Amino acid sequence: MMKTWIVAALVGWAALGVARAAEINTNANLIYYDAVGNETLDPAEPQSGSSFSQEVLLALYDTVVRLDEAGNPGPGLAESWQTSPDLTTYTFRLRQGVKFHDGTDLTAGIVKRNIDRNMALGTRASGAMVDSIKAFASVEVTGSHEFKLLLKVPSGQIPYIMGGIAGMVASEASVTGDGFGASFKAVGSGPYRVKSFESNVKTVMVRNDEYWGGIKGRPAGFEHHYVPDGRARLNALRSGQATVVLIDPRQIPEAKGAGLTVQINEKNGVWDIYVNLDRTPLKDLRVRQAFMHAVDREALADALSFGSSRPTVQFFAQTSPVYDPELETIYPFDQKKAKALLAEAGYKDGVDVTQLLLNTTEYKQLGEALQAMLAESGIRVKFDVVDASQFNLFRKPPYRADYLMARWGGRADPLQTFQELIATGATYNPIGVASPEIDTLVAKARAMLPSDPERVKVLRQIGRVGVENVANMPLMTRSNVYAYKPGCILGLKPFLPLGDDRFNDVQVSAGCK
Repeated sequence: MMKTWIVAALVGWAALGVARAAEINTNANLIYYDAVGNETLDPAEPQSGSSFSQEVLLALYDTVVRLDEAGNPGPGLAESWQTSPDLTTYTFRLRQGVKFHDGTDLTAGIVKRNIDRNMALGTRASGAMVDSIKAFASVEVTGSHEFKLLLKVPSGQIPYIMGGIAGMVASEASVTGDGFGASFKAVGSGPYRVKSFESNVKTVMVRNDEYWGGIKGRPAGFEHHYVPDGRARLNALRSGQATVVLIDPRQIPEAKGAGLTVQINEKNGVWDIYVNLDRTPLKDLRVRQAFMHAVDREALADALSFGSSRPTVQFFAQTSPVYDPELETIYPFDQKKAKALLAEAGYKDGVDVTQLLLNTTEYKQLGEALQAMLAESGIRVKFDVVDASQFNLFRKPPYRADYLMARWGGRADPLQTFQELIATGATYNPIGVASPEIDTLVAKARAMLPSDPERVKVLRQIGRVGVENVANMPLMTRSNVYAYKPGCILGLKPFLPLGDDRFNDVQVSAGCK
């Protein structure tokens, strides 16, 4: 009797699997309307360093190491790797039979050319690329499909690094010569190849039917359209021009009211206040703590995110192993406490600060809400308004403003987030460090491999020291909010290592109109 039930169940499940497989339209094009574009398809170019500009890059270029949705390193172009005991040499063994879109074969020599190029570009490359490869010393080819990466200093981060833009591998034709940015030839080995490209307009890709990872369930094409206006993106979906769009949180009620599916992917992304720790008055910990108590994060999230964000004081999604729920209780909204801390710091009549405000609707809306909220505790904010492309004015001499509010999209390795945001010399930290213990713990974590179970504990320690010393001031999570017609899109999972989600395995249903 039991055997009969099992056989019947297996037959039913098999039939369901066939039915589900039949529901996928592999002749369709996945057409995505995004709020961020691609100036070029060069992984090293500065705009490509933003983790909000990488859906196309991930589809075109395979990485040496492949990160799963949670950010764990696993086999990619490299089937395996070994590390020297002192963590200064990594030996990677590449998989056989991988071909680039131009028909050429993957070899260790081509990987070396990619890495050598990234190193040679120096500061022409993006800050994210420079930060990723600054520990690299050289690459040695030890076989047709084997190479060694030699480091200047010990590092356990390399598996994460090689899963990001520094691990993206383009063909020999791409990296031979001095092509850079607009002149770079975008030839990878990923699941999609370029058909046409218009800078900061759209990228049209077709499925790579020779992809080493297989083509099962993958659409015939993937189009990425850069449409900065949220209204235009939503209209494109409703008219059938797009199959999936990124929408602004304020559009959630409208999208749901129109019968569309709204999908919220929580990320390792936050709205964050980057602090200049060398400027009065924010160099005083008590003033920074007053900021933390003066912000009603829950009210901000409720009013501005329409359910797509949650209040937080840390950089990671609740699904991240680095997330520490205990940190969320340290700074409750308390205006009396904020005023008392300001008075203790010598500002009983309040304090004046300047925010570098990026001139977009989303930034201005949040900035003005924050300004009004802080004023109730005696923190008077003056805006220094600049174009969004000028955010670097905050982190380069002469260091404009006391703080910058901006979105943070995460990095392949959680440690990179700390390195780039709150450690000494961090890309987005103009000067100083909130506590010397942060640098000590960062150095400790850098010397630990991903497989070391103690590594997460150290990362959590960094998070705690950062929050207690207010190295930065996270406000609320920033999720990716998608809309599509019911049942049209399958497999669009949150990809925690980046601000973008990975569209490589997203499928289009047969019933999608």
